Amino acid sequence: MLAPAPHDPHSTVDHRHQDAALPDMTEAYLESLQLLERMHRLMLDLVKDEFERLRRGDLTPVQAMILYNLGESEVSAGELRSRGMYQGSNVSYNLKKLVTMGYVHHERCDLDRRSVRVRLTPEGQEVREMVRRLFMRHAEGLAHSGVLEDPPLDQVNLQSRRIERFWTEQIRYIY
Repeated sequence: MLAPAPHDPHSTVDHRHQDAALPDMTEAYLESLQLLERMHRLMLDLVKDEFERLRRGDLTPVQAMILYNLGESEVSAGELRSRGMYQGSNVSYNLKKLVTMGYVHHERCDLDRRSVRVRLTPEGQEVREMVRRLFMRHAEGLAHSGVLEDPPLDQVNLQSRRIERFWTEQIRYIY
């Protein structure tokens, strides 16, 4: 059976209300996009400030975040790209720099010689720990302030994952 038309007075769905709410949701979505972009830049600024405080001028904030996101894993550059917010050439360039500086070890795969696996060296683990401590301090400060309680951060994360999934599907279907 077909759903009643939007103008049907017997319809249980008020499409006029949905249409009226659309501009509000659109504005909220556009604002959230701006917030995401600003928060990403601020996160990089926080990492930069921390490294300046620790007198660590050898790494950029993006390189520090690559080390942080690499973590305990041994992955390919493609896998690292899919985990973080890095473009292909950006990851390749920064990984080469990190290898040269001794923060990352790289090794060609036995099965596919074109593929390179990377993992942190002890020096890279040290940097990752610095970033982790910074984020832990922030988490504690935010928890004490009550900022993460309303709405609960797990609900915010759930909604962010849903948007991420939607965007991923849009990319898949465009190409």
